[in-house]
Amino acid sequence: MTDLSNPSPKGPYTPIVKSGNTYFISGQLGLNENRFEEGLKNQVTQALKNAEKLLRAHGLTLKNVVKTTVFLKNIDDYSLMNEAYVEMFGDTRPARSAVGVSGLPLGALVEIELIASSENP
Repeated sequence: MTDLSNPSPKGPYTPIVKSGNTYFISGQLGLNENRFEEGLKNQVTQALKNAEKLLRAHGLTLKNVVKTTVFLKNIDDYSLMNEAYVEMFGDTRPARSAVGVSGLPLGALVEIELIASSENP
């Protein structure tokens, strides 16, 4: 079983990479203090909060996000994901892809990767 008590990335990757004015945020899970939030909506919210924390460390917010990719363990959760997604992004909604997958790391229900730009908005 994977040790969730380690706050470092759960694999051989960098959480956020800058290239020019573009920031690439690796897939974020709905982990809060190394525990999964309960339910899909809460995991979506927490994954976006985790991404927002990475963005803020670089002087950015969710308003700087231009593209997301949402990976859902169960594509039938699409409507629930949309509810939490809209709550986090409000009226500033980036381009997005959402796909159903057969499995996610550590048993997550959702994983979200983001691309942001310091030129946006």
